[in-house]
Amino acid sequence: MERYDALYRLYDEFDAKTLRAYQDFVDLFPPVDSRVALEHWQSASEELEERKDEIRGAFDAGETYATIAAHATRDQAFAGLDLYSKYERAVNALVLDVDETLRSAGGTDNEIPRETLHLLTEFHENGMPIVVCTGQTLENVKGFAIQGLGNEIVHSGDLSIVYEAGTGVFTPGHGAETKRLLYEELDEEIRTIFDAVRSQVLSSAPDELRRCTHLQGNEFNVTMKPNFETGSSRAVEIIDDALVYLLDLLGETVVESGRGDAEGTGNDWARAYYADSDPEIRGVLEEQGETPEADVATIPEDVRDTFDRIDVAYYEGDAAEIGSRELNKVVGVKGALDVLGVDDPFTLVMGDSKSDLRVMQWVNEHDSGIAAAPEHSSRDVLDHVAKTDELIYDQGKAGDVLRTVYMMNRLARLG
Repeated sequence: MERYDALYRLYDEFDAKTLRAYQDFVDLFPPVDSRVALEHWQSASEELEERKDEIRGAFDAGETYATIAAHATRDQAFAGLDLYSKYERAVNALVLDVDETLRSAGGTDNEIPRETLHLLTEFHENGMPIVVCTGQTLENVKGFAIQGLGNEIVHSGDLSIVYEAGTGVFTPGHGAETKRLLYEELDEEIRTIFDAVRSQVLSSAPDELRRCTHLQGNEFNVTMKPNFETGSSRAVEIIDDALVYLLDLLGETVVESGRGDAEGTGNDWARAYYADSDPEIRGVLEEQGETPEADVATIPEDVRDTFDRIDVAYYEGDAAEIGSRELNKVVGVKGALDVLGVDDPFTLVMGDSKSDLRVMQWVNEHDSGIAAAPEHSSRDVLDHVAKTDELIYDQGKAGDVLRTVYMMNRLARLG
């Protein structure tokens, strides 16, 4: 109870709110060429240190408690202590989705907030490996990672990028291990199906889909994106159409590859199989009036076995995608942690979608971390996070959870 008593005393006896305001100002002050502004920053820095010195002198572990007061609210500090008391270890790697997790089209103008970027920099400076885990292409992720975190961090050897939801892992500074093309490890049968789908996905599409969608520039996955603002009513309509089209194309391709014993039913088999396995897909098919006629039990075994290995993902108003179930974010994260040398991981996993949920479930099943999610995440993600550590944060406020975990790790240093 000593730590709890110390935190009560810290927040009761000291003006932590003002201290945090000084710390945030000093940390997030933009680079400007102004003598007056720099003098103001210097004055704030001096006041910050004076206030920290008061705390340093009042506690045996003064530096730790000064850092806590300067970086976390009362609730964040106690949440961090609760987490450490529960797990009795510190987080040793961050696994972070990006879109609608670190940044939000609705909450942060689709930019990662400066506060969040600064906190990630602090974690890095304290030796924390960072895994950026996203469905985006490698080039897109590299671009905003370098822009937001800087070239030095991206190429430090302590940052890894899991891209296309696990089809590849990019970890600069690790020689032959720098880029792992996980999709090359799939067998030829599956790669042939993906090649066939990719080669005709746009050329065979109806005119409206060709005009209103584009392919994400993936190395392996086949992802149709809307030519409209993500989440808009028009984007929702076109992605719903794209989902039905992709299901039909996949089913026909599987049958044409020699599986199944009947012609012309591949599309209905695909609709039936994926509607049975995913309520969201079933809902789209029903809304579109495209409910399958086939029963899942009537699908030939070899066709069903192939579908078992291929994932169809639906993101409302954002994307319809075909990927490999053997290549997912869990596989990618394992590969990234292996390259980074994190042998006994206890990670913070932050995400919002079903692909992130798989990672959250994996770390939970193996006692390898904790999970956090924004309030607008998919229902299954929110249910999982609510049942574990309740680390649900407001849209655009990923920094709140990062501060909590920063506190957890600071308190862990006290032993």
